[in-house]
Amino acid sequence: MTAFTDLHHAGEPLLLPNAWDHASALALAARGFRAVGTTSLAVAAAAGLPDGAAATREQTLRLARTLGSGPFLLSVDAEGGFSDDPDEVGEFARELLAAGAAGVNLEDGLGPADRHAAKIAAVRAAAPGLFVNARTDTYWLGDGEGTTRRLDTYLRAGAHGVFVPGLTDPREITALVRGLAGVPLNILYSPTGPSVPRLAGLGVRRVSLGSLLYRRALGAAVEAAAGIRAGRDPQGPAPSYEEIQAPGRHARGQGDGAASPERPPYG
Repeated sequence: MTAFTDLHHAGEPLLLPNAWDHASALALAARGFRAVGTTSLAVAAAAGLPDGAAATREQTLRLARTLGSGPFLLSVDAEGGFSDDPDEVGEFARELLAAGAAGVNLEDGLGPADRHAAKIAAVRAAAPGLFVNARTDTYWLGDGEGTTRRLDTYLRAGAHGVFVPGLTDPREITALVRGLAGVPLNILYSPTGPSVPRLAGLGVRRVSLGSLLYRRALGAAVEAAAGIRAGRDPQGPAPSYEEIQAPGRHARGQGDGAASPERPPYG
């Protein structure tokens, strides 16, 4: 956990991009991102299941096992732990740690603060090597009321950092940073909110991209298909077949010198 913790206290905030599969995670790591998160929306959407409904425990664990040995530090978006039973959440965290995860993000969904605190305590006990990022949805699902009280409760339970998605007002961010007295504050980047340099100046220590990259990738794919149908050439960069395939072969241990059949640059 030490290396991941250190990223929250380096000179610049930790900008955490969120991947949705093996290829997207490796592509981000190749661009110099030392840590990569997962996004629960993408995991759920890929399985045809709702996000935030505790329906993707196995899919989330499967992705963590796929990414846990990658050349980056992995933080897993685990919704609310996929259970209201703290012991079950602790067991899930233990499995994430065994899969190679360095951190876990747990959201309260505005459920009882003491129940979420019990989950955090259970995770700390079952998987002491995981960095616990405690998310409160006071701004995501409400007007911000009770944020400080909830965060204090989660920190007393053992959270290493706190996450307040939906908070974009610079004055409120500044006040929260001061109140946290050095505890890393995580903010969800918004195209309509402060830039990353601005958030850094406010004292934010971690900036997550959430489902933004996944949604933009999906939008770009649909736009490209529609453009081709209309007779237009697709715009924007696209990795080559070889660029995507090469790290995949390495990660699967296929670089053993054996000849592989030639493949066309598509598939």
